[in-house]
Amino acid sequence: MKNLWAPWRMEYILGPKCHDGCVLCAPEDPAEDEERLIVYRARRVFVMLNRYPYASGHLMVLPYRHVGDITDLTTEEAAELMAVTQLCCRVLRETSHPQGINVGLNLGAAAGAGIGEHLHMHVVPRWSGDSNFIAVLGDVRVVPEALVETRRRLAPVFAALAARSA
Repeated sequence: MKNLWAPWRMEYILGPKCHDGCVLCAPEDPAEDEERLIVYRARRVFVMLNRYPYASGHLMVLPYRHVGDITDLTTEEAAELMAVTQLCCRVLRETSHPQGINVGLNLGAAAGAGIGEHLHMHVVPRWSGDSNFIAVLGDVRVVPEALVETRRRLAPVFAALAARSA
């Protein structure tokens, strides 16, 4: 058996949790945004980097309210979820120049939701050939950029594009 060392995960596993242990709930204090990898805050939803990304720049759009299903969102939350998802696509196109973008929700464990108690929209930039042999043969994903660097690169673009469309 081969070991894949990922010591940075322990900080995440043991780190502070919000809303009854939900790792996806946003902290009340925006000063924690960098540590929690939050790149953008809107009125009803926020955007954070996925700590276990499928690709560099894998974003998640989440309502502040702790709800598990799209039917639990208010009309305003649902509208802002989609508007901010569109913003995510614009930011990724400007910063990462993907050849495609996967956007989607996994509702319930059977649909692939790893954390089904807190709804989150995935926005994943994709490039031709980004799922190379190592994912298939080694069951390993290669993410070529540190999450803190990705956050540092994306956060100002979110602010600029959001201000431009306001």
